[in-house]
Amino acid sequence: MDKNKGDIKMKIEVLGTGCAKCKATEKIVKKAVEELGIQAEVVKIEDLQEIIDRGVMITPAVIVDGEIKIVGHAPTIDEIKKILK
Repeated sequence: MDKNKGDIKMKIEVLGTGCAKCKATEKIVKKAVEELGIQAEVVKIEDLQEIIDRGVMITPAVIVDGEIKIVGHAPTIDEIKKILK
């Protein structure tokens, strides 16, 4: 099933407590989603306990549809686009 058609949305979670790298990661993810023209819900998670509960110890992190894709560095827009395609 194509995640880019109809009402089906990809869920992208950006985990980070609010540091500069975490904020940059959120902006990069949103820009990549917009440039690719995909249907995606981008959620920022800043609660430290929730981040730890998801198994992430180093932020920023990016989770796509429940799967951890990036941990510990701010990704490039190209890196995010490759993950989302």
